[in-house]
Amino acid sequence: MKDLFYASLGSMMVLKEKVEAEIKKLEEKGKLSREDGEKFIKELQEKGKEGEDELKTKIKEALRELIDELGLVTKEDIEHLKNDKN
Repeated sequence: MKDLFYASLGSMMVLKEKVEAEIKKLEEKGKLSREDGEKFIKELQEKGKEGEDELKTKIKEALRELIDELGLVTKEDIEHLKNDKN
């Protein structure tokens, strides 16, 4: 899972660099103002952050379901047992 995360992160970085290079070309040709280019990049970053947060939430939910299905003990279960003994 860690490898998948790093591979995704690497892909996103390459994509970001390519988008920035294309925007710079458009700016140089006068087809896009620098201000609009920066605004576009900022919007992409915000959407990317939202997507990242959403992905993290889905992964956590999937892991919780898997832990429940497998009947694994969680930290919360252990703490609950410790508190019951006291």
